[in-house]
Amino acid sequence: MSWLKTFNIADWISFYRILAAPILLVLIGLEAREVFTWMLLISYLTDGIDGFVARSLNISSARGSQLDSYGDQMTLVVALIGLLVFENEFINENYQLILIAFVPYIIQIVVAFRKYGKATAFHTYLAKLSAIVQSVFILWLLFFGPVYPLFYLMIILGVIETVEEIALIYMFDEWVEGVKGIYWAIRDKRRLKKEV
Repeated sequence: MSWLKTFNIADWISFYRILAAPILLVLIGLEAREVFTWMLLISYLTDGIDGFVARSLNISSARGSQLDSYGDQMTLVVALIGLLVFENEFINENYQLILIAFVPYIIQIVVAFRKYGKATAFHTYLAKLSAIVQSVFILWLLFFGPVYPLFYLMIILGVIETVEEIALIYMFDEWVEGVKGIYWAIRDKRRLKKEV
């Protein structure tokens, strides 16, 4: 149990999202839409908190970045399953646009696992912006109904962000965390070392 002490407060906030995912799945199975939506809101809020806490307390780590990424991916998958169950009509009407954003995301995950053996943890500015828009849209849809301009913005940002992630994977031969975007990657010493 001493290994538990190696985790910091930011790690535990990320763990919340990972541990909440199966509970959210149970809530979907029980068709408890309102409880699911409120708990999903908490998961999305913790996504914004863990990184802030890690930076504020100067406890950022590669492990923390990886936990954050796993928590993000699990929350996204559970949120999409929730939408399939609770907003099936919306999904059926818009599945082609959703696939336009989701297929590149799957490709990005496959490319990352083939190259690094794990998910990326770049945490780019575009990824953060995309995650905010995505969470606002999903929560708004679950609480109140669809807002199509927000939906289209979510799709556009999702595709652009995924293309950037794939480009970053090809720019870095080894797994790295905390790359703000392509502009910053060009100057990143971790990448430049490989070119010398």
